[in-house]
Amino acid sequence: MATASAVPAKQASRALVPYAWCVVGYNILVILWGAVVRATGSGAGCGDKWPLCNGDVIPHHPRLATMIEFAHRQSTSVATALVIGLVVWTFYATKRGVRARRAAVASMIFLVTEALLGAVLVLGGYVQNNISTARVVMQSVHFTNTLMLLASLALTAWWLGEGRRAASVATTKTAGPAWLAIAATIVMGATGSLAALADTLFPSASLRAAFAADFAASSPLLIRMRWIHPAAAVVGACCVLWLVARVRSRLSRIVAALLALQFVLGIGDILLLTPTWMQVVHLLGADLYWVALICLAAETLWPRTALAESASSSAA
Repeated sequence: MATASAVPAKQASRALVPYAWCVVGYNILVILWGAVVRATGSGAGCGDKWPLCNGDVIPHHPRLATMIEFAHRQSTSVATALVIGLVVWTFYATKRGVRARRAAVASMIFLVTEALLGAVLVLGGYVQNNISTARVVMQSVHFTNTLMLLASLALTAWWLGEGRRAASVATTKTAGPAWLAIAATIVMGATGSLAALADTLFPSASLRAAFAADFAASSPLLIRMRWIHPAAAVVGACCVLWLVARVRSRLSRIVAALLALQFVLGIGDILLLTPTWMQVVHLLGADLYWVALICLAAETLWPRTALAESASSSAA
C-alpha cells in the first residue's frame, strides 16, 4: 500500500515544477494586461462596480474600455484558479517542512490582497484621470503587492525544483547585498509605476517638453515625481551589481544581463515618448529581471540544507 501511494506523488512532482513556472508566466501576462488597462485609461471601463462590470456579470454592448477592463478581471479569475491549484498540488506532492509550501501559501495571501487592492482602486475612483495623492499612494502599494505576489510564485517554482540543482552556499558577506538589492528593486518598481502613470495621464509632445515639465513648479505632483524613478534605478543598479559581484554564478550573470536590458528599454521608452507597446515591453523586462533577482537572492539567503535536500529528493 505504501509503494502504491508513493507513485502518484512522484509522478505529480515531475509535472509540478513546469506547472509552477507556467503559473509564474501566466501571472506575468496578467500584470502586462493590467499595464494595458492603465495605459489606455480603461480602469473605469466597468464603472465603479466590483466585482461586477457595470452591474452585470457579463457586460452588454460594451465599449472598448469596458472590454479591456473586463478581460483583465477575467484573467485574474483564471490566475486565482491556477494559484489555488498550485497550492493544493504543492501540499500533495511535497512533505511537511518543505519551504515551497510556505511560498505557495504566501502566493495565495498576496493574490487575495492583490484582488482587494484592485477593488479599492475601482471603488475609490483611483482610476482613469484621477491624479490625487491618494492614487499615488495606492498605485505604489498595489505595484509593491504585485511584486510580492510574483516573488512568492517564483520562490514556489524555484524551491520545488531545487532538488535538480547543485547545492548553494550563503555567507554573511552576501546576505546584506541581497536584502539591499531586493529593497532597492522594490523602490525602483514602485517609482516606475508612478512614472508610467504620469506619462499616461500627461503625455508630452516632445522630449524637451517632457524634461521642462519635470521641473516646472506648475506641473502636477506626478510629473514632478517622475525624476525619482531614474534616480532610484541608478541606486538600485548599484545595489544589484554589488550582489552580482559577490555571487559569481550563471544566475547572477543572467540578473546582470536583464538589468542592463532594463536600462536599454527604459532609455528607449523615454526617447519614444512612452508609447503603450513600449511600456508593456519595459514592464515585461522588469518582471523577468525581478523573478531572476528573487531566485538569486533565494540561493544567497536561504541555501539548501541537508534536510531540505532530503525532503526535496523524496518528493521528486
